[in-house]
Amino acid sequence: MTASHHRATAEHLADLARARLQAHWQTAQEDGQPFEDKDDASPVTAIDRAIERELREAIARHTPSFGVVGEEYPDHQRDAEYSWVLDPIDGTKAFIAGVPVYGTLIALCRDGRPVLGVVDLPIAGLRWVGVEGQPTRLNGQPVRTRPCAELARALLASSTPESLPDTHLAAFARLRDATRWRLYGAACSAYANLARGRIDLVADGGGMAPVDYCALVPVIEGAGGVISDWQGRPLGLGSGSSVLAAGDPQLHRQALERLHQA
Repeated sequence: MTASHHRATAEHLADLARARLQAHWQTAQEDGQPFEDKDDASPVTAIDRAIERELREAIARHTPSFGVVGEEYPDHQRDAEYSWVLDPIDGTKAFIAGVPVYGTLIALCRDGRPVLGVVDLPIAGLRWVGVEGQPTRLNGQPVRTRPCAELARALLASSTPESLPDTHLAAFARLRDATRWRLYGAACSAYANLARGRIDLVADGGGMAPVDYCALVPVIEGAGGVISDWQGRPLGLGSGSSVLAAGDPQLHRQALERLHQA
């Protein structure tokens, strides 16, 4: 199978998720979306699970030999050469609250390394597609990060400082205090908007998993940015819970230095 075939499959999966989320947006009840707490205390809804089931069924039809790593159900052949990595609703709290910054994340990893990523924001009608070695596209048009080589000029985004473990609090505070502006709670849309030059830096230091960041890697790198863990290591299926993304490579180096200052 070719990269174009994989991309077409990924976009088909994104179409399936978008259709469900747009339909829900149009018919949502006034009293909000019912949810329950998972073992890690994060919320999950019936829509999360329904989308992931539908995506897994489509994967079984289109790429039956590929593995699947998902947010809501057990892994399937995680160690396969190719594995799909799915987060049906990234930003479930925003989804429950009716704040349309949530999105669907779909990645394809080869030997654990992300080679294709889709970030789909269904209510805004925006879709970023990143393919290893190719320019990132937003709704079919190439996008680039913006230059920002100084922390003092940077707009920093973070999903929520509440998720930071105690061991990361001081490091995040050093980074936060060195930047010009801060934005919280934008979930995957923060990383996606970094890829089109709206945000300079995104840092999340706890609670992140491969389903949260594998799709972001090809999208950000294909737009000229850099994404890693807080140690500067590449992200993939075997990575941990921290993410640092910057639109400007020089800014990424400065952010890493700031995180590790004594």
